[in-house]
Amino acid sequence: MKKSQIVMFVMLLAVIPATLLLGMRLPGRSYYLLSAVVALEILVPFFMAFEGRRPRPRELVTVAVMAALVTIARVAVPLPSFKPTFAVIMLAGIAFGPETGFIVGALGALGSDFFYGQGPFTPWQMMAYGMAGVLSGLGFAEGRLARKNWVMGVYCFVCTVLFIGPLLDTSTVTIIATKFTWENMLPIYLSGFPVNVMQGLCSFITLFFFGNAILEKLERVKTQYGMMESEDGI
Repeated sequence: MKKSQIVMFVMLLAVIPATLLLGMRLPGRSYYLLSAVVALEILVPFFMAFEGRRPRPRELVTVAVMAALVTIARVAVPLPSFKPTFAVIMLAGIAFGPETGFIVGALGALGSDFFYGQGPFTPWQMMAYGMAGVLSGLGFAEGRLARKNWVMGVYCFVCTVLFIGPLLDTSTVTIIATKFTWENMLPIYLSGFPVNVMQGLCSFITLFFFGNAILEKLERVKTQYGMMESEDGI
């Protein structure tokens, strides 16, 4: 495993959760500062992925465009709880690797919240959306899973329902629960389950019908311009 991926897991499993827990103790509108800190933490493994070479402008533009597409997927689709957001993030992770998927998801969450409104949930969304990119980048690396539409769709559905959705529900628990007991937390997770299923279903449909078509274009850009070359190996 590369150093960048070790750092990514440290950030995702230790540093960012610790930052979020610390942020719960801060007063007022501290979530603005918290979002900025989480964004900086997410940048570390991304830049380490280049392993000693500077990222070229076109690589950074690719990341910015993918993050913008995540924002559009979340904001432009008018159907509540039925948006292809995680499908776009996972395609970025599959095409460019987990580090890039991590930052695309996180920045997409941050960008879309400029439309929906920033709040204490924003840093949690950044972590959860970034997790979607990590899971796809690792799951489909080195041929671990076949890059077929139905495989990508099922994988995205399962990840959304079992991992990403519950992580987003946890942010709700930390914000509104007065005590962290099962009596307080279970209704929140149960009420979030149908939403997670709808999000997963939308992602499945998107990948089932358009997954490979979009992935081929991303792979063509990656190959033509030699982008993210250091992220090919796991």
